Amino acid sequence: MPVSALPPQRLLRQFDTWRLIPSRFVDVEDSVLSPLADSDAELRDLFELDNATNSRLLAEHGGAPGIGIDELIFRVPNYRMVNAAFTYARPEGSRFNDGERGAWYCAFEAETALAEITFHKAVEYAEIGYFEDSVNYQAVLADFTAVFHDIRGLPGFAPCLAPDSYIESQKLAARLLGEGSTGIIYPSVRRAGGTNLACFRPALVGNVRKGAAYRLTWEGTPTPRVEPI
Repeated sequence: MPVSALPPQRLLRQFDTWRLIPSRFVDVEDSVLSPLADSDAELRDLFELDNATNSRLLAEHGGAPGIGIDELIFRVPNYRMVNAAFTYARPEGSRFNDGERGAWYCAFEAETALAEITFHKAVEYAEIGYFEDSVNYQAVLADFTAVFHDIRGLPGFAPCLAPDSYIESQKLAARLLGEGSTGIIYPSVRRAGGTNLACFRPALVGNVRKGAAYRLTWEGTPTPRVEPI
C-alpha cells in the first residue's frame, strides 16, 4: 500500500554515527590518478580530464541538476567527502534518494554499518556470480544535532522498508525534500535492531572524522570475513 501521510519529526542528538566507504576514496584525493602519470605534466593533464567529469567538482561550481552550490559545504575538515555523498548518486538511486541527488547515509552502530555494506557488496558480486574479493573500508564518523523525520515503529511506513524495492521510499523522500525535510531516521533493513539515518542536507553532517578501518574478504560465499585493520 502506498504511503500517504508524512512521518513525525523528532529532535536527534546522535554522536559517532558510522558510514563505511572504500579506503581508496579517503586518504589521498589524487591516489587513483598518481600511479597513471610518469611526470607532473602528465598528472596535471589527468587532473584536468578527471575534473571535466567529476560530479563533486561540477556541483561545487553550480553545475549539478540535483543539488545547488548553496547547499554544499566548503573549507571545513573533510568537506569534499561530505559533498561527494550528495553529488555521486547511483543512477538508480538508493533507499531515500533518486539518481540526481545523493544523501549522507550512516548508521548508529558499527555493526549496522557493516551489515549494510556487506549486503550491498554481496548483491554486486551475485550479479556477476563471483564471490572472490578483498576490499578495505574506512569508517567515517559524524555527529548530528537536528530535527529529522522518523519512521521507526510506524507500520504505515513499512512499504518504505521493503527489502527488495526502493519505489515507495524514494517517493516519500521526494515529498519530504519538497517540504524542506532534513532527512529520515529509519530502522535498518539489513540488521535487526539497527538504526540508520539518511541526511538530506550537507550542512548538518558535523564533525566528520575517521574511525576504524576494516578489511572485508569474500571467499566463495556471500558472507565475507571481516577483520579490523
